[in-house]
Order: sequence, then structure tokens, then C-alpha cells
Amino acid sequence: MVWSHMGNTEIVIGVCVLVTAVLLWRTRDWLFSLVPLIAISLQATIFVIAANVVGRPRPKVSHLDPAPPTSSYPSGHVGASTALYLSFVLLASRIEHAWLRWSVTVVCLLVPLLVTYARLYRGMHHVTDVAVGMLNGLLCALLAYGWYRHRAREAGKLSTREKAPALT
Repeated sequence: MVWSHMGNTEIVIGVCVLVTAVLLWRTRDWLFSLVPLIAISLQATIFVIAANVVGRPRPKVSHLDPAPPTSSYPSGHVGASTALYLSFVLLASRIEHAWLRWSVTVVCLLVPLLVTYARLYRGMHHVTDVAVGMLNGLLCALLAYGWYRHRAREAGKLSTREKAPALT
């Protein structure tokens, strides 16, 4: 149940706002700090449009969670958690201490996988629902991070070959 709820809208938004604030405090870089917010906003927009267009019913099995008012396809929980935590993985490349960078990366890669497992186990989605949700989150995180890299390069914060300054 905990893993399933980690993909809930209020949890994803809360974690995003908290981490965005910490990133802004630590880096003083608005562009960098907004990457998770852009990733989940883009993911949510695509999810709402796709869910309304497709309108797929939930699997005909026992549900261990109350069903959200949206359709089964794609999984919003998986998409949101993937967009959020993958954006954290991309941003973690700036952490100077290797042990901390690797720890953050491993934890942030595990969370969407645990949410995916939970949503399937709890009978809320078909396999294709979570697969497309994960793809949606992946693409949104990559787009948000790509936006940051492009804008930072334009602002002169990055050269074309240079890595972003490290988080300390």
C-alpha cells in the first residue's frame, strides 16, 4: 500500500515542492530547481489528455485501492513517480560526493519500480497501462532536463562540453 501511495498526486506534488525548494536554496539556480516541477507538470498534462481520449476501464480483478476517477490507461501514479524521481536522478549527477550521488540515484530509480509493482499487484492497472505511464514519465523527465541544459547553455552557465557545476 505504501509503494502505491508514493505515486499519489499529493505525495508527488509535496515531494516535488520540497525538493524544488531545497534545490533552489542549495544552488540558487532557478532553471535547475524547476526541472522536477516541469517534468511532473508535463507528465500530468499528457496523462490527463491520454486518459480522457482512451478511457480504458480498470482490470476486472479485485482492487486493493480505491479507483481514482480517471481511466486505467495510462497509469498516472507510475508516470508521475517516474517523471519526478528520474528528474532527481538526472539532477543528482551534480552531487560531488560519490557515495551520496550513488545512494540518491539508486533510491530514486527504485521508487518508480516499486510504484509500478504496487499498482499491478493491487489490481489497478494492466501491464500496458504501467508501461506507457513509465514511458510518459521517462520522456517528460528527459524533456525537462534537456530544457534545463539548453537554457543553461544559452545563459552561459554551461559550455557545450562542460558539465554543470557540482552541488556541494
